[in-house]
Amino acid sequence: MKTLHLYLTRQVLATLLMTVAVFTFVLLLGNGLKEILGLLVNGQATIGSVFHALGLLIPFVLVFALPMGMLTATLLVFGRFSADQELTAVRASGISLLSLISPILLLSVLLCGLSAYINMEIAPRSRVAYKKITSAMQVKLLSSFIPEGRYVRNYEPWAFYVVQNDGELLHDILITHTTNNIPDSTIRAEHGRVDVTNQQLVITLFNAHQVTMENGTISEGERGKIVLRVDINDNDHPEEKVKLSDMTFTQLQKELNDIETSFSLPLAGHASSAELRHQQQLIAEIKTSATMPVLVQMHREVATSFACFGFTLIGIPLGIRAHRRETNVGIFMALILVFVYYAFLIIGQSLQTHANLAPHLILWIPNFLFQAVGAVMLWRANKGV
Repeated sequence: MKTLHLYLTRQVLATLLMTVAVFTFVLLLGNGLKEILGLLVNGQATIGSVFHALGLLIPFVLVFALPMGMLTATLLVFGRFSADQELTAVRASGISLLSLISPILLLSVLLCGLSAYINMEIAPRSRVAYKKITSAMQVKLLSSFIPEGRYVRNYEPWAFYVVQNDGELLHDILITHTTNNIPDSTIRAEHGRVDVTNQQLVITLFNAHQVTMENGTISEGERGKIVLRVDINDNDHPEEKVKLSDMTFTQLQKELNDIETSFSLPLAGHASSAELRHQQQLIAEIKTSATMPVLVQMHREVATSFACFGFTLIGIPLGIRAHRRETNVGIFMALILVFVYYAFLIIGQSLQTHANLAPHLILWIPNFLFQAVGAVMLWRANKGV
């Protein structure tokens, strides 16, 4: 039994290393070649900096290459194992399939842990470092200063949330001002406009309503047209603000906590109970919309860490059923399954601004689907069905 375990483990590990190397190379080409090659051709990058940038991209693509490599490895190894009648010989000796593959399942769990560490810590930091290397001076679109559907805290002590930014006007705007990390003023406006002059954002708000808090007392502020002037410093430039997709899990937790804290200030002063309930309901909806992109990224980092286990569960019985030795067939099957798995992730992330659809839960569907189907197929293969 020990000999069989060592034999299978060596086969899977050898194939895993080969397939992960291939997928990593392909993903590196897809993610970095176009951008880095352009910099190299234009004389903006040296060969050394190109390899440095590609090296920083490796942890980012490894998150995808590991599950794909594990799936392909199990399909190829167990396809050959079945085609060469080795599985039949093992069963004839009284060894069950589940006992045979136990080291492979353990390996997939260990890879899940490795994927989680890379996905939640190393990959985001590497991606940020990569972007710093490849970033170049360029003209920024006005909409990049305050993007829509994103809680923007680049211009402290001000923070902005805009439901829609069409490039000319801002719509449904919520602005908070904090002192010592405590919100002390909020402004709601139906429309607004952003102009950039002398290293300042000049934000003109229309149909605006300001509420302030001082010494625990809430009072009405300005109404109608409000003009804010916000300094743009080198340290708070929007391009230098880490995107949600490039944050570590710890950073995402802090971002979520900061957003929730910013919504702790009531939006009404001396208002009727009906108006107060309406504004409380409105701010709750905006809060949900503001926090959902952060929740989606947090769930994505955790959910994708379980891909190796799900791919292993479904790859082993599929490889056995295929009864093939051909490498191209195994890779083709792996690509189809990878497409199905990551299609759910793409759908979930694309719906991150639709909080009512619970996009953070959609990210978990492929894990439950692959693990459930894989467990059933593995049970049937163990029974010889």
